[in-house]
Amino acid sequence: MEDFYKDGLHFSCITCSNCCRNEAGYVFLSKTDLFNLTGQLNIDEAAFLNNYCRTVNTFDEVQLSLLEKDNHDCIFWSADSKDCTVYAARPLQCRLYPFWPSMLKADVWQKAKSSCKGLDNGEFYSKEQIELLLKQREAEPLITLNN
Repeated sequence: MEDFYKDGLHFSCITCSNCCRNEAGYVFLSKTDLFNLTGQLNIDEAAFLNNYCRTVNTFDEVQLSLLEKDNHDCIFWSADSKDCTVYAARPLQCRLYPFWPSMLKADVWQKAKSSCKGLDNGEFYSKEQIELLLKQREAEPLITLNN
């Protein structure tokens, strides 16, 4: 993985929202994400979990993810305003895109360029900057639930 971005990468979000809609996926949450989102929406944790979350079995863990609409749009993406309704409190996973371990492979990055025009364009991120972004996820672990 490191070899792919050893010389750094370019990325600038062009706010197309393709990473937020049209494809099935998961937005896994940390305790900080949960705190930020409940604060943004001004609701208690139980109401948030009931209205906006689902559990996902991932190998030997059960993790908390945001719901998706039937068309695979994120529960917080608005077709009317064409943006994220909780942008200021969006989860770390959203803030770190595309600097996810699963994205930092040449073939995956190349394939993703067809739906994300910000890849290989705009701001330069050095290898060191990318590794700092990756460490943010490690520092903020995802919520896991007991089976």
